[in-house]
Amino acid sequence: MQDRKRLQDKVAIVTGGGSGIGRATAMLFSENGAKVVVADVDVEGGEETVRQLNNQALFVKTNVASSDEMKLLIQKTINQFGTIDILVNNAGIGNSEVRSMDLSEEEWDRVIDVNLKSVFLGMKFAAPEMIKKGSGAIVNTASLLGLKGQKYTSAYNASKGGVVILTKNAALEYGKFGIRVNAVAPGVIDTKIIEGWRQNERKWPIISRANALGRIGTPMEVAQAILFLASDEASFITGATLSVDGGGHTF
Repeated sequence: MQDRKRLQDKVAIVTGGGSGIGRATAMLFSENGAKVVVADVDVEGGEETVRQLNNQALFVKTNVASSDEMKLLIQKTINQFGTIDILVNNAGIGNSEVRSMDLSEEEWDRVIDVNLKSVFLGMKFAAPEMIKKGSGAIVNTASLLGLKGQKYTSAYNASKGGVVILTKNAALEYGKFGIRVNAVAPGVIDTKIIEGWRQNERKWPIISRANALGRIGTPMEVAQAILFLASDEASFITGATLSVDGGGHTF
């Protein structure tokens, strides 16, 4: 029972909480005693996540690329629960699989805004609240493709690589205030973002086994890593990026 309450009475925000890794993280946090604020642009998905939670929870419709909406997300969390202990910057999207020179500028901007700018905004507005209390844990969702290159994913590669370095930057800036900042780097995980790969009869048999364990991961397997980094069990870990990829980075 004690192990299920690793976040007892903590207040956590999870962006992209309407599905996939975000939903699994919100559910696991709730099971471990946290009060969870689910942020997502998908109202139906976000509200469904909240319905599944076992503890106090709130859904806030949020475009994570919008400064005003991210600021409002933090304010609504403070209004509802009085504080912020944990921020999980998880929201993300992929890009069209084309050569970088064929990717539109509009799509480039969209991917960078959702995947990278949102992490900047989340930390920008949450950190001052954490500094007030002298503690906090931030976990950013990067990617295996933030650690190595892959053809035809230029915007995604760049955005997730940016998350890895921004995580290190924030860890250095906020460590003296008792705030830890880490990242997870998932490999191929069973979420909506890989649907295009699934439908490719030639590529999918290769992609789905391209790691040491020979299978894709589940959202809950990533959520378990996020829970660890957000909990006091990781009290001396900051600036780290934890690969959750079945050995994909070493494959």
